[in-house]
Amino acid sequence: MEKKNHKKLLVLRFSALGDVTMIAPVLQEFVEQNPNVEVYVASRPFMGNIFKQFPQIKFISVDLNKEYKGFFSLFKLYKELKQYNFDYVADLHNVIRSKVITTLFKLNGTKTATLNKGRAEKRALVDQKNRVFKQLKLTTERYADVLRQLGFNVNLKHKIEPKSIKEPKSIGIAPFAAFTSKMYPIEKMKIVAKKLAENGYKIYLFGGGETEINELKTWENFNPNIKSLAGTVSFEEELQAIAKLEVMISMDSANMHLASLMGTRTISIWGGTHPFAGFLGYGQSINDVIQDETMKIRPTSIFGKNPKGFENYDYFQNLSADDVYLQIVNKLKNQ
Repeated sequence: MEKKNHKKLLVLRFSALGDVTMIAPVLQEFVEQNPNVEVYVASRPFMGNIFKQFPQIKFISVDLNKEYKGFFSLFKLYKELKQYNFDYVADLHNVIRSKVITTLFKLNGTKTATLNKGRAEKRALVDQKNRVFKQLKLTTERYADVLRQLGFNVNLKHKIEPKSIKEPKSIGIAPFAAFTSKMYPIEKMKIVAKKLAENGYKIYLFGGGETEINELKTWENFNPNIKSLAGTVSFEEELQAIAKLEVMISMDSANMHLASLMGTRTISIWGGTHPFAGFLGYGQSINDVIQDETMKIRPTSIFGKNPKGFENYDYFQNLSADDVYLQIVNKLKNQ
């Protein structure tokens, strides 16, 4: 293909881990379908780990805590990004930082498009008085819409693609989440892990941070089939371990999206949030969701932060450890 046909696309998304991870499969399919476009992702330094396995996607590290801290440093960032001579800018974040940079590019004549988060319909989904309870557009499709606004064709397959040979009867468990409303109670999750280990499954535990690492280490005492990887491997090694799993059990958390990234089926457990908001892992099945469908107050939030009146609400009160264990086993039988 002649050089003159090549175009350059800048993608902006600074956080959070799960959201940035969801971009990867969208961009992977975009590159396959638009081979004349060179794709650059600008995000926080740590996010570069996600794109290492996609050599066709270039990564621009943006440290918003140091080099580009504060509002006026955004002009410095824009000036540096401008040197790449981008033809298109896709703002997949739609926050003040990304809006400022996108606007500066637009004023300079660059074609830009910004993510529509669907705020109104998401508010309606969590409205306790006048709830509109329906499946909203998947976040990955919202990302693809931004690229479509720029004039590109993008057709997402919504299928996970295994990145490794799977270890037979291997299950990953990532029991933590950013908010307690999204976290199946740890004492119940311990019982589920024990039962699966006793049933001959090899259990690998995932987590980060000192408290989580220490907690998961104690789980190894329950059964020789349980091994914690928390704090013992690098992020890159963790991704490779996830790729080898037959299935990951996670909350509505980044681990669900990391599993999708690595082509691993995920059984996800949901509490205060709901898959209807559009954040189910890319290529994952709604049939692999465990949730209390009888609890009519769900969802109370989109991201997991409990609203007033639900601060200490137990969204998992009707989901016993036995019930969750049996649901997992049944789902594993129906692969």
